[in-house]
Amino acid sequence: MDFISAIFFTLTTLLVSLSLHFLFYMTKYTGGSGGAAPLPPGKTGWPVIGESLEFLSTGWKGHPEKFVFDRMAKYSSKVFRTHLLGEKAAVFCGANGNKFLFSNENKLVQSWWPVSVNKVFPSSTQTSSKEEAIRMRKMLPNFLKPEALRRYIGTMDRIAQRHFTEQWENKKEIIVFDLAKSYTFWLACRVFLSVEDPKHVARFADPFNALASGLIGIPVDLPWTPFNRAIKASKYIRKELVLIIKRRKIELAEGEALPSQDILSHMLVTGDEDGKFMDEMEIADKILGLLVGGHDTASSTCTLIVKYLAELPEIYDGVYNEQMEIAKRKTPGELLNWDDIQKMKYSWNVACEVLRLSPPLQGAFREALADFVYNGFSIPKGWKIYWSASSTHRNPEIFPEPEKLDPSRFEGTGPAPYTFVPFGGGPRMCPGKEYARLEILVFMHHLVKRFRCEKIIPDEKIVVNPMPIPAKGLPVRLYPHKA
Repeated sequence: MDFISAIFFTLTTLLVSLSLHFLFYMTKYTGGSGGAAPLPPGKTGWPVIGESLEFLSTGWKGHPEKFVFDRMAKYSSKVFRTHLLGEKAAVFCGANGNKFLFSNENKLVQSWWPVSVNKVFPSSTQTSSKEEAIRMRKMLPNFLKPEALRRYIGTMDRIAQRHFTEQWENKKEIIVFDLAKSYTFWLACRVFLSVEDPKHVARFADPFNALASGLIGIPVDLPWTPFNRAIKASKYIRKELVLIIKRRKIELAEGEALPSQDILSHMLVTGDEDGKFMDEMEIADKILGLLVGGHDTASSTCTLIVKYLAELPEIYDGVYNEQMEIAKRKTPGELLNWDDIQKMKYSWNVACEVLRLSPPLQGAFREALADFVYNGFSIPKGWKIYWSASSTHRNPEIFPEPEKLDPSRFEGTGPAPYTFVPFGGGPRMCPGKEYARLEILVFMHHLVKRFRCEKIIPDEKIVVNPMPIPAKGLPVRLYPHKA
């Protein structure tokens, strides 16, 4: 009888303990007698995978904003709960959500990347994302600020001329996305690595495409998955980059390369505050990340600019007239310069509208560094937070007729703060924003100066995987301007 009583007492104690733990959790995170804030409304979906498949599939189907807008309508237009890429998550919506996250970077939240990214970029797990952000942003400003990039405009112009001459001219039809990738990758290799030989650049092309396709997604490492192909591509590219790094070390030692000639040289000669230098593999990872960011996002935007210029003759005419005014003032062989870029105001307004309608990245993740309350809801420490560009970019209260491409939205002071966020914001704003502006405008200059384009597939769908691109790569017919 005493044995049975002991078992009963033990079970009773366990049940009471579990009940108290449950009540504490409910009080802390779902609103109890203490008045603590509840968790955001929403649902977590299926076990393990959560709502990841729906989150990704809306992009594959061409409507990435649907996942966010459906839940904004059902749960809350400010913040809702979900489960993405293996993590409990809250999605912050609207300009106030953007402002909160961007203003609290490295205070309440820090940058977070899915498991797939950490496996493709192994050294990203060696330091915290906060340390990594600080470290990289100390290195990059010397090269990516407007005043520093001015010296590269002539280089960009020269490469653009070669690109259009070799890959566009004397062709009746082309696939725009393929050629846009070639252009932006060539530029990135030249500016970041001083690699300009087209044959050398071409060796990276297929591996980079494989890497980009599997970078953001469900991290299933099986031979037939995009994630597996991305890991293999990453290993191949990093090996090639290490060879370039080794050669550059020798060139620097022998005075055949300058410490200031590109980002690679700067990384090799610049130590941290303790005098410690990055090893070759770590530099390879950083350069790999810059190449992905420097060419994939811009190639998507350049492709979609061609799409809209082909669809909207009045927009094309505006860009054409502006660019031809610049071209007419150039002497034969004279390259574009900073003053020319500053005159491309209408062209950049058009590009910004394309970035609003189809931002290269639909949003980004943060991680909560502590428990905090946002808009009356509790966000537990460790939760992942996703901000969505579409929650403002396609909001009719912010941008009337949001589906319409209207460059005038960017005249004067432009959109209200925190509503136009294709490059993020706060300390984590994309450091390559100005670089992207230059390569896009140089591309537009050479495109309209040479051709008018016609879409071959009038109703071609835009898919997001992970960047927005036309499903067939945007095949177009080229109509050269008469001399």
